[in-house]
Amino acid sequence: MRERRTATARELADRFGVSQRTVLRMVAEERSVYEGRSRQRRDRIVELHRQGLKGYEIARELSVSAGLVSIRLREARSAGVDLTRYADTGEGEISRRR
Repeated sequence: MRERRTATARELADRFGVSQRTVLRMVAEERSVYEGRSRQRRDRIVELHRQGLKGYEIARELSVSAGLVSIRLREARSAGVDLTRYADTGEGEISRRR
């Protein structure tokens, strides 16, 4: 998991005597890296939902907000992703945690 920043772009810009935009450009990750990480998180949210976890449990497991989980599940439903929980399909109880 990616570490969270401890200083804002403005604080770093002031500390190093550069513009805030320069700091943002320097610390930004490549778009493809971000999109890949985002896609993995989205897939993991759907998988945990299918395993029967509630939104707040998924949020805690992935260290994200419950609101983000809700948004991603709503987007998945809109995109036609099957969100049927495993227990609902008669496949038996599946371990909730990997």
